[in-house]
Amino acid sequence: MLLANEEELSVVAMHRIIERAGAHRISESACKELAQVLEGIGVDIGKEALEFAVHAGRNTVRAKDVKIATRKVLNP
Repeated sequence: MLLANEEELSVVAMHRIIERAGAHRISESACKELAQVLEGIGVDIGKEALEFAVHAGRNTVRAKDVKIATRKVLNP
């Protein structure tokens, strides 16, 4: 279980993602903000994926559930 201020996605991972986008200088606060945004989106996708799995009569969330949920969350 995560503590109140603990993040699931690391600052280092967010730094690498922003670097891949072409940035040369990246603040720690930018990395933390990206982590928060991506975690929020991830939780939303996870909830939708779980709904699809349950609707299909399964307890296991599969890749296809995540793919469908991603389309629903990112393209409302």
